[in-house]
Amino acid sequence: MLDKSLTNPSRRKFLKSSAAASLPTFVPSSAFGANERINFAGIGMGGRGRGDMNSFLGFSEIQTLAVCDVVQSHADQAKSAVDRRYGNNDCKTYVDYREIITRDDIDAILIATPDHWHAKIAIEAMMSGKDVFCEKPETLTIKEGQMMRDTARRFGRVFSGGSQRVWGDYNWFHRMIYGGAIGEVKEAWVNVGGPAGECYLPEEPLPNGVDWNRWLGPAPWRPYHPALTRGGFRPFRDYSGGSMTDWGCHGFGGALFALNLHETGPVKITPPDGKDIKHLTYEFSNGVKIYHGGGWGGILSFKGTENEIPFRNNSKNRPNPPSVYIPNYKGQGGLSGDFIHCVKSREKPFRDIERAHRTATHCHLGNIAYWLKREIKWDPVKEEIIGDPEASRWIDRPKREPFTIG
Repeated sequence: MLDKSLTNPSRRKFLKSSAAASLPTFVPSSAFGANERINFAGIGMGGRGRGDMNSFLGFSEIQTLAVCDVVQSHADQAKSAVDRRYGNNDCKTYVDYREIITRDDIDAILIATPDHWHAKIAIEAMMSGKDVFCEKPETLTIKEGQMMRDTARRFGRVFSGGSQRVWGDYNWFHRMIYGGAIGEVKEAWVNVGGPAGECYLPEEPLPNGVDWNRWLGPAPWRPYHPALTRGGFRPFRDYSGGSMTDWGCHGFGGALFALNLHETGPVKITPPDGKDIKHLTYEFSNGVKIYHGGGWGGILSFKGTENEIPFRNNSKNRPNPPSVYIPNYKGQGGLSGDFIHCVKSREKPFRDIERAHRTATHCHLGNIAYWLKREIKWDPVKEEIIGDPEASRWIDRPKREPFTIG
């Protein structure tokens, strides 16, 4: 039997009314009692989503009430995990995410759908008074990120992006660089895959238990192929930015965070030309350059005036970094724990919407430069491409009816 505080009408009414009134400030922490659980739900329960859900299920501060997926077997697997955790059969399953975000008794949601669905679900959820933990890459386009940020601020919602490596491993880089361990740093190399392209997969028979129209959602119509519903959507730009955004949110996110560039953006992005420019190059107003590819091993490398450091997964024998204060880095419970803490405290999470959006934008700009094979100039304050109408059209894309945003 659930604690009666879970259905406390005064708190639920307060949360709902605060969103409806479009408050420009966060809901105060008094909206949650010290021992009161956060009612939670997950949308997008494929492999990544179930992994995230398992992480959240480890926290006693939340109670998961529902899961949603357009592939019934994914939802069923997630329900089984939730019910095992609580020793009951209470977790509800849905195909339509709207049935979750319109529930008054749910406070926060996890979004782990394919990338092309993130923005629509997140925006509607925040407008419905829900706090959001959204897997990376948080957006399919730059415009989506702008809309998500504006919605989070307008409705006073906590939004955390899900890029776990930036929370953990790359904190070490931040301390090394800001502690002066390698001198002044002006160059970084990020080794991740490239941009997405057109989808070439042939049509295959649609099985039972898959709502294909809803899986496509805002994306253009195309016939069913099982690879797309099994995590194989990332190479195709109707649904994702490819490894450039998927792993790029890890690698570029780590570089931007370590160099304190995670709430701004580059001013110029130059693709390789097969001659003098060997790697896609991001240039910042302070003279820093971040390269896509190159370096000397590992996913991420930095070069300072006094030394250089590469990153490899689970590297051992790292030197202890200097003691440096990192704002918003609480260091306990990872991104899941940080999100839960911030839902209760109404603080900004470590990977707040601004950081998440700026990192995704960085990756999207690289894709645009690759696709058009030319230099892109970017105004990081106005968040506009300068002097290139064709490139500017890639800032957003048409959405298929009736799955438009807004």
